[in-house]
Amino acid sequence: MSNCFVKPTSRSEGEILQSANLAYRELRAATRNFRPDSVLGEGGFGVVFKGWVDETTFAPPSGDKTGMPIAVKKLNQEGIQGHREWLAEVNYLGQLSHPNLVKLLGYCLEDVQHLLVYEFMPRGSLENHMFRRGSHFKPLSWNLRMNVALGAAKGLAFLHSDKANVIYRDFKMGNVLLDSNYNAKLSDFGLARDGRADDKSHVSTRVMGTYGYAAPEYLDTGHLTTKCDVYSFGVVLLEMLSGRRALDKNRPAGEHKLVEWASPYLTSKRRISQILDARLGGQYPLGSAQKAAALALKCISVDPKARPSMEQVVAVLEQLQDDKETVVTGGGACGFFRMCGGGRQQQQQQT
Repeated sequence: MSNCFVKPTSRSEGEILQSANLAYRELRAATRNFRPDSVLGEGGFGVVFKGWVDETTFAPPSGDKTGMPIAVKKLNQEGIQGHREWLAEVNYLGQLSHPNLVKLLGYCLEDVQHLLVYEFMPRGSLENHMFRRGSHFKPLSWNLRMNVALGAAKGLAFLHSDKANVIYRDFKMGNVLLDSNYNAKLSDFGLARDGRADDKSHVSTRVMGTYGYAAPEYLDTGHLTTKCDVYSFGVVLLEMLSGRRALDKNRPAGEHKLVEWASPYLTSKRRISQILDARLGGQYPLGSAQKAAALALKCISVDPKARPSMEQVVAVLEQLQDDKETVVTGGGACGFFRMCGGGRQQQQQQT
């Protein structure tokens, strides 16, 4: 297994299948026979297990939970669609490299077994930090939320660039993973599509993705463009601002769909504070919050042409990093704010 982490260099399905470079028995050993207590998460593609390999040989370690941690995704054996998603994942992550994309370390195809091996992301998904309760998941500070948003935006901007030409198609909180320093990386490329046909007839008869995040024009017509990803980003940004899920039927009537409920508040700077997550405790710079809300509103515009590009989104979020407005600790639902001259706002560290 010493050379098992060589990335594929071809988009050919035949070559991808022939170059599968990990042995099933070794991945089974690395995950301790895919034990339930090794499960990191589960989605439509399959179950993700935590495993360990030797840092030098990449073979399963001799000791228990020693060596380098990895994440092993085991495909649900559901036939053609699952196989296509596995191929897409290998095809894109196997060739793309960026600080804000999860690294694909290797993959396995033996009989009906389809597996993918990724770098391990210690902080898990953004979704868990935003919506799971418990001592392990503390509310993310304003600065951390904006840092995560910026990292995710950079990942999407890279995918949309001429270097990659990829439409992600399934941008959501569950697919944004965090490393030990809360740096965001995009994962799960099973629904990604080649974006080079973006300006042509890129229409799918089968709409894929996650309800609540999909752009309205994609749902109506099946027409897929990079602006569909921008819409999805706007929904996620709105989730981060409000602390509410994109779709939550447990909310009162009229509040099930986050975009519909929040949009009227986003159009007024004075009303922004009414939708911000109470778990922020009023600790956020109001001016930055207003700018972030205005950005979210542009991203979720019904008209795709009115949405910014992801490069423009990155530029706005980078500007927020240099915002000189500082939070002053105080009571009240919205906190107190002041403008201080000079200096970059210090990052709030979270343990």
